[in-house]
Amino acid sequence: MLFIRGLHFRYKNINALEDVAMGLDKGEILSVVGPNGAGKTTLLKCIARIVKPTKGTILIDGKDASRMNRLSLARRISYVPQSSPSKFPVTVFETVLMGRRPYIIWKPSKKDLKVVADLLKSMDLEDIALRGFDKLSGGQKQKVLLARAFAQDTDYLLLDEPTSNLDLKHQMEVMEMISSMVKEKGVAAILAMHDLNLASRFSDKIVMLNGGKIFCIGTPPQVMTVENIRSVYGVEVKISTDNGHPYILPKRPIG
Repeated sequence: MLFIRGLHFRYKNINALEDVAMGLDKGEILSVVGPNGAGKTTLLKCIARIVKPTKGTILIDGKDASRMNRLSLARRISYVPQSSPSKFPVTVFETVLMGRRPYIIWKPSKKDLKVVADLLKSMDLEDIALRGFDKLSGGQKQKVLLARAFAQDTDYLLLDEPTSNLDLKHQMEVMEMISSMVKEKGVAAILAMHDLNLASRFSDKIVMLNGGKIFCIGTPPQVMTVENIRSVYGVEVKISTDNGHPYILPKRPIG
């Protein structure tokens, strides 16, 4: 289980996160939603120890993340940022192989190469394995970066806006891949999301942030309500249900 208690992060004179507390079991997808500046990306970076929290505790399977070295942490958590350098002078195969770095001592083993080959096959990336990463479309790049995260073979995935700048087809493909990996491998994923309907459809839990604080937390039906969205986003919406998942239709901004 990943457990967060009393997490704060202050950037210069801004409280980016205040008293954030939540837990996530393996086999679950948790989406973090909220308006721009709510603290979604900062929360993921704190968990990944890319930035150091001002105070608070992050426990990974009962172990304090602040006491883990980089290698130990990299074997437990993989992180895919919202944007990555678009000009990797490497192939798709080499990019995915980077995910095996926490396990490689001198050179990639047969196991490392097999993990990458199996992922490329299962994610339908074999045909572009030798293509340069910088030659790919946005959707292809996102799938390759996901494959790199999966290759890291961690129990926890942190994905910052995994569907940003993707068309509808690639959004669904990426979310289906994440969902399949979580359920089949028994790992857990935390996603920073802008798209409320995708978050509602694919998440087991949702955390709604506002101004760096948790406004509410729960299942999609508990969080995705007219009242919550009005309060946090300042938008009037209509909510219907699709196969048990709330579906949000914006009506108009307030004021």
